[in-house]
Formats: sequence, C-alpha cells, structure tokens
Amino acid sequence: MASAVALGTPFRLVGRPLPRHDARDKVAAATAYAADWAMPGMLHAAVLRSPYPSARIVKLETAGAQRMPGVAVVLTAKDVPRNTLSTDVPGQTTAVGPLRATLYVLALERVRHQGEPVALVAAETLEQARAAAEAIDVEYEPVPGVFGPEAALAPGAPRVHEGGNVLAEWRIARGDLAAAFARAAVVVEGEYATQLVDAASLEPEAGVAWIDSDGVITIRVSTQVIEHFRDVAEALQVPQNRVRVIGTYLGGGFGGKEDVTVEVYLGLLALKTGRPVRMVWTRQESLLARAKRHPYRMRYRTGALATGEIVAQQIELLADAGAYAYLSALVLLYSTVTAAGPYRAPAVRVEARVAYTNNPPTSAMRGFGAMQTVFAYESQIDQIARALGLDPVEVRGVNALRRGDSLPVGQVLETHVALPELAARAWAALGPPTPPRAPHVRVGRGLACNFQPYGRIVWLHDWSSAWVGFEMDGSLVVRCGVPDVGGGQASSLGQIAAEVLGVDFDRVSLHISDSALTPLAGTTTASRQLYMSGNAVLKAARELRAQILSVAASLLGADPTALDLADGDVVTRDGRTLPLPTVLSQCARVGVPRSHLAVYHAPAGEPVDLATGSGKVFPDYTFGAHAAEVEVDTETGAVRVLKYAAAHDVGRAINPQSVEGQIQGGAVQGLGYGLMEEVVVEEGVNLTTSFASYLVPSAADVPDVDPIVVESGEGLGPFGARGIGEPPIGPPAAAVANAIADATGARVTRLPLTAERVAAALGLLRT
Repeated sequence: MASAVALGTPFRLVGRPLPRHDARDKVAAATAYAADWAMPGMLHAAVLRSPYPSARIVKLETAGAQRMPGVAVVLTAKDVPRNTLSTDVPGQTTAVGPLRATLYVLALERVRHQGEPVALVAAETLEQARAAAEAIDVEYEPVPGVFGPEAALAPGAPRVHEGGNVLAEWRIARGDLAAAFARAAVVVEGEYATQLVDAASLEPEAGVAWIDSDGVITIRVSTQVIEHFRDVAEALQVPQNRVRVIGTYLGGGFGGKEDVTVEVYLGLLALKTGRPVRMVWTRQESLLARAKRHPYRMRYRTGALATGEIVAQQIELLADAGAYAYLSALVLLYSTVTAAGPYRAPAVRVEARVAYTNNPPTSAMRGFGAMQTVFAYESQIDQIARALGLDPVEVRGVNALRRGDSLPVGQVLETHVALPELAARAWAALGPPTPPRAPHVRVGRGLACNFQPYGRIVWLHDWSSAWVGFEMDGSLVVRCGVPDVGGGQASSLGQIAAEVLGVDFDRVSLHISDSALTPLAGTTTASRQLYMSGNAVLKAARELRAQILSVAASLLGADPTALDLADGDVVTRDGRTLPLPTVLSQCARVGVPRSHLAVYHAPAGEPVDLATGSGKVFPDYTFGAHAAEVEVDTETGAVRVLKYAAAHDVGRAINPQSVEGQIQGGAVQGLGYGLMEEVVVEEGVNLTTSFASYLVPSAADVPDVDPIVVESGEGLGPFGARGIGEPPIGPPAAAVANAIADATGARVTRLPLTAERVAAALGLLRT
C-alpha cells in the first residue's frame, strides 16, 4: 500500500492517478514495438561480430558471401561513407574535454572487444543473412589485451588505443583532510566492488528502415534518442534533413538504448540497397554486444566524531570503460560529484579515473554513475553508526545535507532536502520485526539513502520544445519529440497540458517521438523528460491559455485574469460560461493562433573545475531513503528480502500511479543488481549470453515494495516536480548489504551479494 505526504494546492488533474493513455493497448498486447513493424519487400539484416576481444583483422573477404542465395549486399568498414560516430550530446552546443568520444561503425583493421561489429549483411530472409555473415572469410591475429582497469593502468600495459588507456580523470579537493582525520573519534576504511551488468530490457534492439518517396531515409526504431538521425546522417554523409527517426514505444530501455544501436546499420543498408531493411538482435547478441553498466572499484576512508558527525571523506574511484569511450567520462563525472553521498563533510577528497580495457564497452544505464557509489558511502556510514553504537537512522539525520549547504564540488543546494524525514519514514514502514523462522536463520534490517541528479549538467545548455494546440471542437493536441520508455513520459505531458487548459484527459491526443514531425525534446535519459519536456509543455500551455482567454475576455466583457478554463468551457467568477469551441471560432476570425510552440531552456552555466569546488554542475537532485528487512541462512549464506520500503521526495507527483511504479520498478531493478545480476567476463570473453545465466529478479525473489511518495513542491519541474526515473535504483544494494551486516555481523563488500559471498563472509567457505 502506497503512502504519501501531499501538498495542499488544489488541482483538477495533476496529482490524480489517471490511467496512462497507452495503458489499454499495452494490457491488450496491441502495442506495436519496433520488432513488430514490417514493410513489403523488406530485407533482413545480420551483423558479423568478432569472436576475439583483441586482434588485428588480417583478412576480410566478402565475395563468397555476396554470391550466396538471397544476399542483397555485404558491407564492411570501407563501404561506410564516414566510419566514425561521435558521442557528443545531440543538439548541445558545449562539449568538454573527455566528454567527446569517437566510435567506429564497423571495425577497421583492429577489433578491441568481443562482439565488435565487423560486417553487415542484408538478404531476403533472416536465415540467408545469418548464413552469409557466417560465410564471410575473416582471419584474425590475436594481440595482447588488458582485461581490468588496474591492469590497463599498469606500466607497460598493452594499449587499447594509441593515446593510452586513461580515458578520463576527475578530482575534488575540499578542506584540510589530514586535520579532519586527526580530530575524528572513529575512522572507517573499506574497499568496495560493483559488477558488470546489463540493462536486460525485455525488448532487444530492433528497427526497420526504408527510403520514402521523397528520398528521406526513415528509421522506425526502439531508441531513447530520436536525435540519432544526426548520427545516421553523418555516417552516411547525407544532409540531416534527409534522415528521419521515428521512435516506437520501448519494451524497456534503462539507458541501454541511449547510444546508437541499430540505427546506422539500418540506414546504411537501406541506402545501399534501396529497399526496406529490418534488423532485430537476438537475446544472445544483445547480451554480447550492448554496452553495460560500469564495474567500479572504490576505496573509502571516512572519519567521524563521537556524535556520528562526518568530518572527512577520502575516496578513490576506478571504473572500467571497456574498449570504447561511449559515455564513460560523463558517467564518472556523476560518480565524482555524488561520491560523498547526501551528507555534509568539511573535508573531502575524491580521485576518480576510468580506463580503457578490452572488455565489453560500458556506457549509460539507469543511475548513471551515481548509483555505484551509493553501495560504498552507505556501507561506510552504516559502519560508523555501528562502531559508535549509534542508531543508523539518527546518524543519517545528523549528517544530512540541508538547503544552503555546499556539495564538495562547490554547488549550493537551493531546494529542500527531506532526507531525515525520508529515512525515518522508510524505517518506520518496515513495521514490527519478523521473528526468525528457524534457529539457523537470522533477520536483520538495513537503511540506505541517496541523491541523484535530474537533468543534464548545466554547461550542456539543455533545452526541450513542445507544441500544444486546440482543434476547433475544443479537443487538445500535444506534440513533443519525447521517446516514451514505459515510464509514462508522454501521459504526464498530456496531464500537464490538460490541467492548464481545462480539458478532460481523454480529450487530449499525444504525438511523440518523430524527428520530422514533433518538436525535438532531447533524450529520454538523466531523469530529464518530466523536468525538461514537462516545462516545455507547461510553458506552451500557459501561453496558449493566455491567447485563448484574451479572446474570451472580449466576448464576455471581462478581465482575462478573472477567467478560467474548465471542463471545456471558459468560466467567469460570477458563474457565466462560454463554450470553448465558440471562443476558438472567434480566434480563427480575428487571427489569434489556437496553438503555441514553446522552447524551455534549462538554467545554464559554464564548465567548472571540480578540483577547486567552483560551482554548479547539475540543476537539482532527488533524495531518497530505502529500508530493507532480510533473513540470512547462516548455514548456506542464502539471503531473502522479507520487507522493503522506498521513500522519495518527488517534489510533486504529476501522476501518483506512475511515480509509485517508477519507485517500485527502480527498487526491484536495484535489488536484482544487489543480489543476483552479473555479466561474467573472463579475459575479455563474455560468458553470460542468455537469461538462463544472467539472472534478473522475478516476483518470487522480491517482496512487495512499499513506495512512500513525499511531495515538498520544491523541484524544478512543472508544478515543483522532481525527476524520479533513476533515483530508486540507487539504495537497494546498500540497504540489503547493511541488513545482512545487521543480521550476521558480516559485511560483504562486493556485488552481487550472492549466497557464496555471504557464506564466505560468515567463514563458511574459503575465499
């Protein structure tokens, strides 16, 4: 049962758990996902991938494959007009140093990770395409590689790229660390490791491309970024207005579909053949080739006074980028800024590095660098509480950031921080302790807090646009380029517009995710869409409202400020009504637009030197606290989560049902990360290529998550909303680890928290 702390301001639609506009089709299995689309006469595509993690391509012969039955085309790097992709943020004007990255469309002379694409095939059937890909004659010469960031940074290590293996470094230094540690009553040191994991979305990467009658390359694809039309255009060396990307509803993204996946391959094959082309990755291919979440090695040294007050944090972070940069430098930046947690400390030093290896590439995934560090800093603060004999909830309250405090990077928090309340509510929601069911079973509880940025770093000058317009009958249309990844992004925009313009939600039509026909809205990433596109829709709706009411005022002989829009009518304070269609007809007669296009620009800033703590990095943060009760079998190390509560200050819940779903879904995904998920790679070879070996949580593995929705009204989104897509995935692993320590006294510092690792921590196994 969800619980909430609600604001008192009345709304008609905002704050109501309205069914999403796409819910009926999804429940009825009528939603068309990317792999469901087909075109007459289409070809089927396959990718040839390298079996080696590090090798030179000595020979690449495609003539035999080209002659096989049904094969339309076989392409290699030499056939790509521009064989590189840039990972600069689409549509942004500022890129900073290592945030720029270059990838290859197809491998050229060298492969740097297993699964790297080497060639493309399009054929009449999928079976023919796969057979031709296997028939391509490739000879590889294996070369030495590096398979961990520590090894990559060692003197004399083989170079993954000519420029060396260090991809990016960030540093924060604040206060006198030595003096702070000298006055600490307790110093806790810990080394923590997080694993390589996959987004594991139910829907694999898929799309279909064709060339329309005007010669525009059109790609209907499962993506979080329709602005990838620019990447396709650059690779194909065609004008950007000759490429159109249509985003379908996603069967899960979680950051795994933020980078380019099938888009360029489809565009290239359609261009070369002149025919429609379809590509759908298999689960094995997706697990092999898709970029993963970064594994981290983290060292923490934390000093605190006898009161539990933290005085010093010394932190070292080391991440594995895999073979190509993708978004690794940006992920590490998020980790660096959030490494000390949502807590005050007068002295902090963070040294963070990310290195190239010959492992699978790593990139965006839900939580984006701000979640790996939660496992470390929440384990540290829990150990401080236990070392001092203090209550873990109270210790977090003592140290919690407050409005007006500065983060170690120098950013001043300008909005409310509800952390003490969130921690207390999550902890209380567990209720009475569950008694152990057997002598060898112990029950424990753990708490973990976090803070997660929403919105892009301020020096990227983020923006989003939206169009809102009335039809003549008073029905409403919203157009916005937002890709909907399943979190209700589009429905929230409709709810905002309907609230401002006084129409019923079922009279709103939503058109989204088409780079040619909807105003561009940026990526559905970084918990930014409600913040950015929500504000764009809010701005458009308010300006449209002003236009409509100015005309209504002339018809009613009233002051526009004394009018309202409600239930499809214009309403006066004294109870008179005027049907909205009548006003819209008058707008048409007098030339007042019945629609409005708005662009919302996020508060901007200039790049800062993290080491000097000189300024703002992110627009704002969402705070949360999770509490877990677990039982541990002391004979086997098996862990079972009995109760789970997750509290977040969402600012304003535009749709409480969607907010609760985000909290519950994020918590379950975080529990999977904490307890079972891991991509096992040995010497660069991925051993985890199916859901039989990559374990994701099922309903039997997790309890019901109690979502506690707190509304401070102090977010930067519409009506004071905060982003909630990513924050709930951060605390679960730490909450469970702290609960295991509470139950057994044993602390596990490496994820996932498998029975084997718990058993080893209990002394049942030799490590």
